Amino acid sequence: MRVWRALEEVPGDLAPSVVTIGNFDGVHLGHRVVVRRAREVASRCGVERVTVVTFDPHPIAVLRPDHAPPTLSAIPDRLELLADAGVDDALVLPFDRELASWSPQRFVERILVESLHARAVVVGANFRFGNRAAGDVAFLREAGADHGFDVEGVELDGGPQVWSSTYVRQCVAAGDVAGAAEALGRPFAVRGTVVSGDRRGRELGYPTANVPIGTGAAPPDGVYAGRLRVLDDGPDAGVPHPAAISVGSNPTFAGERERRVEAYVLDRDDLELYGREVEVSFTAHVRGMTRFDGIDELLEAMASDVAATRRALGT
Repeated sequence: MRVWRALEEVPGDLAPSVVTIGNFDGVHLGHRVVVRRAREVASRCGVERVTVVTFDPHPIAVLRPDHAPPTLSAIPDRLELLADAGVDDALVLPFDRELASWSPQRFVERILVESLHARAVVVGANFRFGNRAAGDVAFLREAGADHGFDVEGVELDGGPQVWSSTYVRQCVAAGDVAGAAEALGRPFAVRGTVVSGDRRGRELGYPTANVPIGTGAAPPDGVYAGRLRVLDDGPDAGVPHPAAISVGSNPTFAGERERRVEAYVLDRDDLELYGREVEVSFTAHVRGMTRFDGIDELLEAMASDVAATRRALGT
């Protein structure tokens, strides 16, 4: 995938493409429907490439920072997911108040016409853009008639399934990782670099990979069944290892305050993961977070968690 992080980076001799626009946070099933339709339109128009226009940071983080939602996918992860969905090129626009002030007409002319030479534009039917969200699909159609591109608004009706980033965030916040997976078309996951912990897990016989929780979305404190996958090119890379996952700050031990994801890969104590990039995906909720009165009680619970994880994952 070719990625441009400013309008100035877009080649001046760019061939026409089919363009789709949005935040695409999480790249859920609805997003994939839009991308798939863009590919179909491109084939019909005889256009080789599909280009996505997205924004960094999320517009709400600039316009109403106190209401900014936790992100489901950081930009690098989002681009990877979009490429997997069928996108060829991505224009990641730095979103600031100046861009927010652009009228829909300026957005169309500067981005879709002058920079991307859009042959067609495919968006969700409820797509809004421009200053005060004044632009919609009807406006795009009028602009397309003036500038020579077709416009299609895709109705995102998943039937009983909800397709929206807001819904996925609500599921994750409630610990409903199964519901989030249904809307995403894959398990919800967090990514990050494994940091050195206090090594209590290793001392107790359950060595864990510790991933700090930043500003992205994460399930509430508790224990989950899922998988850990190493993302770099080192040993065990790409293998989805079954894992029992703890989210929280470990209330059994005094002084621990930082929330983090701790993943114990079942039956493996030989993985060297410090400093490596990993993905921890969540399949099922096992239990809420509990403070235990002693090590023996904690060990008993951890053994139970591992057994519950095996049942949930069918391993």
